[in-house]
Amino acid sequence: MARDVQITFDCADPAALSAFWAEVMGYRLQDPPAGFDSWDQALEAMGVPPERRNDASALLGPNGSGPRLFFQRVPEGKRAKNRVHLDVRAAPGLEGDARMAALEAEAERLVSLGATRLERHEPAPPLGTGHLVMADPEGNEFCLD
Repeated sequence: MARDVQITFDCADPAALSAFWAEVMGYRLQDPPAGFDSWDQALEAMGVPPERRNDASALLGPNGSGPRLFFQRVPEGKRAKNRVHLDVRAAPGLEGDARMAALEAEAERLVSLGATRLERHEPAPPLGTGHLVMADPEGNEFCLD
């Protein structure tokens, strides 16, 4: 049986990191529960104190497509390289110089949003198409592929 998947990010600032990933992925903040105009209004009604209202955030893909991205506040910082990471498909169908130019353009956009560029891997045919390794504002590695 196929299952839905949610990708969870441990982080220090769920609101800021979800805003970054919304821009990267073209996702949107999950709507508040029915009957509420905002998350602040919903959390107030649930009795969540103001200092706990940035404990979590969730993003949904356009029209519900793609996995839900969930961001949860944790007390510890990132300690090591991710063993699982996202590959953001920024140049599907492109090859060679055109592919790398598209990846570079997307990297430049993401750096302006707070990402860090880590490495460039040149195309190495037949299997290596080239990619860029990046980190989000909290240091989580991901690839532009």
